Amino acid sequence: MEYQKLILNAIEIVREAGFFLKNEISKVKISDIETKNIHDFVTYVDKTSEQILVRGLQALMPKSGFLTEEKTVANDEKKEYVWIIDPLDGTTNYIHKLPPYSISVALRHRNKLVGGIIYEVTHNEMFYAWQGGGAFLNGKPISVSGTSKVFDSLIATGFPFKDYSRIDGFMDSMKFFMENSLGLRRLGSAAVDLAYVACGRFDAFYEYSLKPWDVAAGAFIVQEAGGNVCDFDGGDNYLFGEEIIAANSNIYEEFKVIVYKFLNGQANIRD
Repeated sequence: MEYQKLILNAIEIVREAGFFLKNEISKVKISDIETKNIHDFVTYVDKTSEQILVRGLQALMPKSGFLTEEKTVANDEKKEYVWIIDPLDGTTNYIHKLPPYSISVALRHRNKLVGGIIYEVTHNEMFYAWQGGGAFLNGKPISVSGTSKVFDSLIATGFPFKDYSRIDGFMDSMKFFMENSLGLRRLGSAAVDLAYVACGRFDAFYEYSLKPWDVAAGAFIVQEAGGNVCDFDGGDNYLFGEEIIAANSNIYEEFKVIVYKFLNGQANIRD
């Protein structure tokens, strides 16, 4: 499989869905907003964007399967190739007309990620990568930052909106990073957070209560950009384990130890 050509073709499909998102943002009304769970929203825009993506990717790879957030197509993870799709990451931002919001599309081959695309629509920024090809932003190569210490790093995170089982440790971790880094940012789109780690805008990112479509493309792009990705235990269950750490290779070991101690209930990092 020639992944470069495949991803470049898929980018045009993602761009079409992004054009739809941008065109519809001024048209969404309160009555269009559905509540899936507490603080978890969906609109006709999410669903139509997903349909645009699925239709285009099916035509590109007729035998591929899908794992999608809105389930507008039957999910089939047993196919040799599976597209993992978030048609609108940052729906709450979107319905408030607040950037950023994005589209996230990843390609998995036999349980291994081989391609990823994240389109941050408001700034027309297309992040993408394919297996062994490096990572790119609007056609130019990107890489993670070279920052060497957490103390000198800008950290990104996301706030849990329904799973508060780790909230105490999470709040403690934020306090630690407020005191021991250049600062914390919360943008409202995990896909964008990961893309920004890949291009060096953020030095590291961590969050829990995430789904595969939130992180698949971003995790792959970070790795192709020279960064490291893991779950909170330092393992590789970040796709389905609902937790992720991403960082440049210099601070990765230090950063994951800090997150592990706070989010897995270990001894206080200050001890």
